[in-house]
Amino acid sequence: MRVRSGRRTGRGPRGPAWEHFPHGADIGVRGRGATMAEAFEQVALAMSAIVSDPGTVGHAERVDLSVASADAEILLVKWLNAIIYEMAVRSMVFSRFEVRIEDGRLEGSAWGEPVDVARHQPAVELKGATLTALSVAEPPGEGWLAQCVVDV
Repeated sequence: MRVRSGRRTGRGPRGPAWEHFPHGADIGVRGRGATMAEAFEQVALAMSAIVSDPGTVGHAERVDLSVASADAEILLVKWLNAIIYEMAVRSMVFSRFEVRIEDGRLEGSAWGEPVDVARHQPAVELKGATLTALSVAEPPGEGWLAQCVVDV
């Protein structure tokens, strides 16, 4: 299984970032950002990078998603599972995300394209975001962090 990390270009060392962390047979995904919405965007990118290198995925098609929960951690799981659902039913991979969160409601968009096996070289199939290692927090001086383990 490929383990990656990344940072959105054009930002300083504390800018938005994503990474994978090991967890038995599954894989952890983590996103960091100046806002909770930015951290959710980055954790979605980390999850997409489990399947395919985001650098190989174009932004040809936009898919809008909406989920709601009063609990930020459950909101994260619902967001990631909505992305997994869209990837499966549309046979797509994503490489860019935009999130707006207000009053327990997340309105988001994902940009990507249909899977091209030769170009995207999908590594695994995502089954679902789990409650394992689930956290949405704002550690002092570190911005927002969002993470969980994804079943692959």
